Amino acid sequence: MNLQVLSRKAGKALKKKRQMLVTAESCTGGWVAQAVTSVAGSSDWFDRGYVSYSNAAKRQQLGVSRRTLERHGAVSEQAARAMARGALKRGRGTIAVSVTGIAGPGGGSPEKPVGTVCFAWAQGRKIASETKRFAGGRNRVRRRSVIHALRGILKWL
Repeated sequence: MNLQVLSRKAGKALKKKRQMLVTAESCTGGWVAQAVTSVAGSSDWFDRGYVSYSNAAKRQQLGVSRRTLERHGAVSEQAARAMARGALKRGRGTIAVSVTGIAGPGGGSPEKPVGTVCFAWAQGRKIASETKRFAGGRNRVRRRSVIHALRGILKWL
């Protein structure tokens, strides 16, 4: 899937619905924000992006609770949901997407192997989350995560 095409589609849908996107990213390192801002005119529908790679950044930038991180881990739907809510609260967006996962090559466990990525999409009080497992190396896991996050925005809208 061409990220430019997907980003344009997401932007068109966001603009049509008069929504402003904010992103909260960990394993993708700001790649979702980079993809959407590569589209000319994205300032009409993109507010800001948070890159919260460490647990400390998740707590400080997005308000993810220490308890959530200790109980469920940074790679969990609970953390992804908290990241999305925090991005909405701290930014000026009306819809948020968050991504947190294990891109590899290390860092996996039997419960959460490399390629495990958690997503959340939030708008107002509504929120949805899911966990995916992507095969491949670090770059492939990250790229597929960006694509899935953008497709999720389209599906949400």
